[in-house]
Amino acid sequence: MTNLSLATSHASRILHVVQNGLQPAGIEPHVTRSWYRCLREYRIEPSAPRQNTVLTSQSLKELQQRMGELLPVARAEMESLYEQIAGSGFAVILSDTQGVVLTTITDPSLQREFRQAGLSLGALWDERHEGTNGIGTCLAEGCPVTVHREEHFRGYNLSLSCSGAPILDPHGSIIGVLDASTANSSDSRLIQRHTMALVNMSAHLISRWNFLNEFSQSWILRFHSRPEFVGLLHEALVAMDGAGKILAVNESALLQLGCSTRKALVGESIERFFQFDFATLEHRAQFEPSTIWPVRDMAHGRRFFAIARGPLRPAARTMELAAPHTSAEAGSGTPHPRGQQHVGEDAQMRKNLTFGRQLFAKQVPILLQGATGTGKEAFAKALHHSGLWSDKAFVTVNCAAIPESLIESELFGYTRGAFTGAVKEGRVGKILQSNGGTLFLDEIGDMPLMLQTRLLRVIEEREIVPLGSDQAIPVSLHVISATHRDIRRMIQDGEFREDLYYRLNGITLHLPLLRDRGDKADLIRTLLQEENSDQESIEIAEDAFQKLLDYSWPGNIRQLRNALRTASALCRDGIIRMSNLPQEILHTETRAIALSSIAGNGEAAVVAANLPSAALRDAECAALLRELERMHWNISRTAQALGISRNTLYRKIHKHNIVLEQ
Repeated sequence: MTNLSLATSHASRILHVVQNGLQPAGIEPHVTRSWYRCLREYRIEPSAPRQNTVLTSQSLKELQQRMGELLPVARAEMESLYEQIAGSGFAVILSDTQGVVLTTITDPSLQREFRQAGLSLGALWDERHEGTNGIGTCLAEGCPVTVHREEHFRGYNLSLSCSGAPILDPHGSIIGVLDASTANSSDSRLIQRHTMALVNMSAHLISRWNFLNEFSQSWILRFHSRPEFVGLLHEALVAMDGAGKILAVNESALLQLGCSTRKALVGESIERFFQFDFATLEHRAQFEPSTIWPVRDMAHGRRFFAIARGPLRPAARTMELAAPHTSAEAGSGTPHPRGQQHVGEDAQMRKNLTFGRQLFAKQVPILLQGATGTGKEAFAKALHHSGLWSDKAFVTVNCAAIPESLIESELFGYTRGAFTGAVKEGRVGKILQSNGGTLFLDEIGDMPLMLQTRLLRVIEEREIVPLGSDQAIPVSLHVISATHRDIRRMIQDGEFREDLYYRLNGITLHLPLLRDRGDKADLIRTLLQEENSDQESIEIAEDAFQKLLDYSWPGNIRQLRNALRTASALCRDGIIRMSNLPQEILHTETRAIALSSIAGNGEAAVVAANLPSAALRDAECAALLRELERMHWNISRTAQALGISRNTLYRKIHKHNIVLEQ
């Protein structure tokens, strides 16, 4: 079918749907509503030739200037979004409220194609000009929309798939649209749904920044029903004046409080909705700005977790209001090189570092959850060295390694003559040693209950009393704790204090197993270099390197480091060969078979046929997850690495019930 006949057929379909008031299966209601507007209100002809309207460069410049600080912030978030979908043939676009394209990020090799499609700077993409599309229909509907190929109104836009999400001001009005569009005809609705989730998240981040920016000189209550979400993307925000009167709320606040409109909240006192007075909020903001405290609403007595923030000073405003994905680094030093290398380039670890830096900069306590050997202490050091207090002490307490009889004195210290056998001049405890710096409590799940009570008191009161003393010493605490145990189960079993858990758990960051990390190859090279920094460089033979990649590493990074240390000592001529590797590493075939079977390798299929079906299925799923992580969940790159089509990859993802990262 020619382009002309396709456009004519498309136009006939739209006329039939609108004139008969139909809602065709597979077409979203927002699309048919848009078709109705385009025909009845705007009097647009679906099959008319392309006539894109583009503003002059001067008019475009004026509109860009009107966006003010929001434009560079949005641009930074667009770059982060583009990085996640790069290689998939997408353009990331920002428009204003009139549908004018203000800035774009596209693959350099596709810029000409997108210009020909009318997706250029200054182009008008509201519905009145371009009919049903991701930008214009998002503006008209006021919510995130996807417009997939044949759902476009204009016949010349049928090759496009667009996902647009609104950027909101603190009062709920649209101030722009973030859109990701592609002209890739092979992209399915499943791919577009994944893209839509990413676009919506990025738009939400920009909206959140805008809220905090507009009310930087106001009092802010940040809350959520789950404590780990306070300070993150989906937290509820309430801005107040100096008397506690509500000035604005974000969408999440409406959702958390069960309100349908802002009218029920704005202009009212905060005390009408929560069981605390404004004086309490002021005190929290001034003296405990990073401490999460439980609050209850007046309507139903539901429990939320909150932190309070007062008007920001200029320096603090610069740090908090940095671009959404770079706020963690604002005002902080560069991570210590060795710690940064351990964190690596794995997608999950990078997310952990981004969230961790952002929260740790505000003294929010971090709980690291991960198996033994996953690098929890190295990660904690990376957070410490990225903080404003990186020049202060980083003090580690391994709660599992210190005998129970000594851990109290190790933590709290003691005065001269405090007990029999004490050092004559007394000892400064680990907590006081970390004053102003970072206290890392490793294996916190192994801390005795009695000491948990004392630690909770120290964290709450920000002061410590050494053994044998009655004099309290104030301390400035930045706490990171870590465990491989299930703390929630321990709470149920009465082995861990729930109140201490919530004090330590500003957010839980899960560190992946080494076998699941996408940066394993880089990590091997980094650790090898560290283990041989005082001598000539050592290389790894190709077959030996592949064995290291294929091995499951039950002991994680610690086991890998030991294996490399031993192999380095045994190798000759500066090359680690197969014979230098431990025996348990030399007998790993499953991952290679699984990857080959995914790619359809015939020889591997014969081998796979002799494996138990459940084992093969698990191996294939694990291999898929590893490759997705290695490619930072980029579908196109993963498919290319596996030597399969994107559609085949999506089928396998669906087969194994793998949830695409959002």
